[in-house]
Amino acid sequence: MTTADTPPPETQPDSVEALKARAAALEEQIRTLSEQARSNLVLSELKAEAMRAGMVDLDGLKLLDASSLAIGEQGEVAGAAALMDRFRRQKPWLFGQVSTTTTAVPPAPQPPRMKQATDMTRDEYRAARAAILRRI
Repeated sequence: MTTADTPPPETQPDSVEALKARAAALEEQIRTLSEQARSNLVLSELKAEAMRAGMVDLDGLKLLDASSLAIGEQGEVAGAAALMDRFRRQKPWLFGQVSTTTTAVPPAPQPPRMKQATDMTRDEYRAARAAILRRI
């Protein structure tokens, strides 16, 4: 066997203790990432509920204790709406008016306008004049 055929020392299997330590480190990393994913999911759900409730500044979410929220099997956060309702009653100054629609004003309705004879082409004028004469 040449030196090119032997794997580098870091890829050679180590002792059982080293493998157990590596497995424990990987399990801890999985646990940490799982907790981060849970907290991100809860935070995003709380942000959505806060926006629905009309929270003026989302920095107010830092005042909430989200440890009571549970994540269901489908990934939904149970109790976020109830927690936001309680929070709104306790600290109403953090909330504005509840709005589910935009604040844009729709344009004023305009009644249909008849086309003026001066705006018509010669053929359109003849057709419109003939239609009026038939009604008479």
